[in-house]
Amino acid sequence: MIAQLRGRLFSLSPEVAVVDVQGVGYAVHLPLSTYYELQRLPAQAEVSLFVHTHVREDALALYGFWSERERALFERLITVSGVGPRLARGILSGLPPEEVLRALAAGDAARLTRIPGVGKKTAERLVLELREKAAELATATAVSAEPGDEDLLVALVNLGYRRPDADRALADARREKEGAAVPELLRIALKRLARL
Repeated sequence: MIAQLRGRLFSLSPEVAVVDVQGVGYAVHLPLSTYYELQRLPAQAEVSLFVHTHVREDALALYGFWSERERALFERLITVSGVGPRLARGILSGLPPEEVLRALAAGDAARLTRIPGVGKKTAERLVLELREKAAELATATAVSAEPGDEDLLVALVNLGYRRPDADRALADARREKEGAAVPELLRIALKRLARL
C-alpha cells in the first residue's frame, strides 16, 4: 500500500497530479485544497503527498493530500455507508478540512448539504456516524504537532503571517527537512511564506 509519494510534479490539473518518482509517473487524485497548494509551486517542483491507496476488484486509485489531517479525514469519510472516494474528495473540495470537522462535530448537517453531491440523507448519515470521531480527529491532529512548533507558529504570527499560512509553511518545512533544528525550520518556513 502506498502511503506517501515524494517526487517531481510532472503535471497538474484540478483533479489529478502526476508525480514522477524515479521515472515512474503516479496519477494521484486530489481534492481542490491540495490542488491549490500544488498550484503555488514552481513547475517541476519536488513535492511530497500523503496518499490513500484505494483498491477495488477492477481498479487501484491513489488519492493525494497536502496534509496528514486531510488524509485522515478522507479515510474517516469513506467509512460512512454511501460515501465513496469520489464523494469524499468532493467534500474536501467543497469545504476546508477544519470546516468539515467543525460541521461534523457540531452536528451541522445543513452546512454539509451545501457541498455539491451531498444530499440531506448523506449529510445526516455523516453527522450521525462521524460526530464523535470528528472531535477526536480534531484533537488528535492538534496535539500531533512536534514539540516547539507552537513557539515557531507564534513567532511567525508575530511577524505578521496568518496562522493557517504559518501552519502550512511549518508543516512543509518539517517535510522538507525531517529532524531539522528550530532555526533551520524557521528559515525554510519563512522562505515558503515569502512566496505567498
